[in-house]
Amino acid sequence: MFKSRMAALCLAGAVALIGPGHAFAQGDDAGVTNPLNLPNDVQVFGKFDPTIRKATAIVNGFIITDTDVDQRLNLVLAANGQQVAGDEKDRLRLQVLRNLIDETLEIQEAKSNDVTVPSADIDSTFQRVAGQFKYTPDQFTAFLKSKGSSAASIKRQIQGEMAWQRLLDRKVQPFINVGDDEVKQVIARLNAAKGSKEYHVGEIFISSTPATDAQAHENADKVFEQLKKGGSFVAYARQYSEASTAAVGGDLGWVRAAQLPDAIAQVLPQMQNGSVTPPIQVPGGYSIIALQDTRQVLTSDPRDALLSLKQITISFPPGTTQETAGPRVAAFADATQKMGGCGAAKDVAAKFDGNMVENDNIKIRDLPPALQEQMAALSIGQSTTPFGSVQDGVRVLVLCGRDDAPNANAPSFDQIYNQMEQERVDLRARRYLRDLRRDAVIEYR
Repeated sequence: MFKSRMAALCLAGAVALIGPGHAFAQGDDAGVTNPLNLPNDVQVFGKFDPTIRKATAIVNGFIITDTDVDQRLNLVLAANGQQVAGDEKDRLRLQVLRNLIDETLEIQEAKSNDVTVPSADIDSTFQRVAGQFKYTPDQFTAFLKSKGSSAASIKRQIQGEMAWQRLLDRKVQPFINVGDDEVKQVIARLNAAKGSKEYHVGEIFISSTPATDAQAHENADKVFEQLKKGGSFVAYARQYSEASTAAVGGDLGWVRAAQLPDAIAQVLPQMQNGSVTPPIQVPGGYSIIALQDTRQVLTSDPRDALLSLKQITISFPPGTTQETAGPRVAAFADATQKMGGCGAAKDVAAKFDGNMVENDNIKIRDLPPALQEQMAALSIGQSTTPFGSVQDGVRVLVLCGRDDAPNANAPSFDQIYNQMEQERVDLRARRYLRDLRRDAVIEYR
């Protein structure tokens, strides 16, 4: 499964958490009241304007300002609903600065190799990103401004992503070799593993050495705490993970437990879909694992069955309490359980002054988790138990048809080849960027 770095570009992709923040050093006078003997009535000459663009870092002559950092940081805060504590905000700010430095190095290296990104390509991608949020470009620009960011900040990120990818396509990808025998071996292993479990896994990896182990563990714990508070796993992985999968939000794709380090392989079978582990020590650092889904290798998944459904919804007047609505909901449940098939759904909806809609292309896996188990056990013509709320309406789903999923096939030769090739490109790209950082002239202000 080939993964494009640009597929990961979104507002959520701005979120990160990094190592410990910096505190002001305290000298011998720490704790002494007013050690500088400053007057209480201070007269300030000149006006402080926080919108003035001050240099934060100069990367090979290119200036990254406080404003640049603030605007990108505000994307982080917007993606997390502004729910970031002060000390975590300081950590995020440092990581944003590091990301902007890397972004600048990537753009500079692309330019030095005559790789440019036309403005039209950047504008086209910006328009697609805006469309993902159901905005026009102008509306998206206004939205970004309302969050303390700007269209220029997003477009700079787009430019960096596109320039770096085009540079890799020219200087790295042509020199990556994947042998036909390697691909055939992967296909053979997949066929041999038919019926065994596979896991769709996300990973945030924080590297460590013996000297930095304690600090790396602390940083991983801080990331985990933010995830428990509702932080976006994809967003944190994109900005914070040190694995090559950071560019795609930490997505490892579908893997078998045996393909992962032993410490992770032992945990996966006990995890529930949608759960996230605390940091797990693995060779070279710590991993935080998110389990998105589970399936069996090369076998059909019942949750991929396509359903034909009718949904009946009944509403209640404003102010109706749960207790008052109880008898009507009970009668609605009784009627839908006894209606005898989809043909009677319209009559039941009319009897309860309800609304009926139908859809012929719904997968079980796309339903809320609480309904998936019910739907998998229903026979044609049966309905779920009522669900919803008095405020938003109480509903049932009636199963009118089911097309079971066909047996899964092994990925094609080309799909496996592309995945292996991309993994090797990612590895070379990390080394390439590491060398750029090592050779760069970076001044901090």
